[in-house]
Amino acid sequence: MPQARQRSPAHHTQAVRAAIEAMDGTIVMARALVEGGRRIDLAGLEGETGRLCAAVMALDGAEARRLRPALEALRRQVDGLASRLATD
Repeated sequence: MPQARQRSPAHHTQAVRAAIEAMDGTIVMARALVEGGRRIDLAGLEGETGRLCAAVMALDGAEARRLRPALEALRRQVDGLASRLATD
């Protein structure tokens, strides 16, 4: 039976960063839809957010701290989108 390849910590960090960027793109698209008058459901983002948080928690402390600015920016975008949805 073949052995599973171990991912390096750097590879895991890159994958988490890519997931953050992908979620950022999803939120940008959702905001554009809302601003265009479309109704959206954010339920799918909940699961993805949970997976993203778990992935960050699996990183060592130094790697997780390096991602903090990107995560904080993502949180601000989510908060902005939530506020926008609350006013509609």
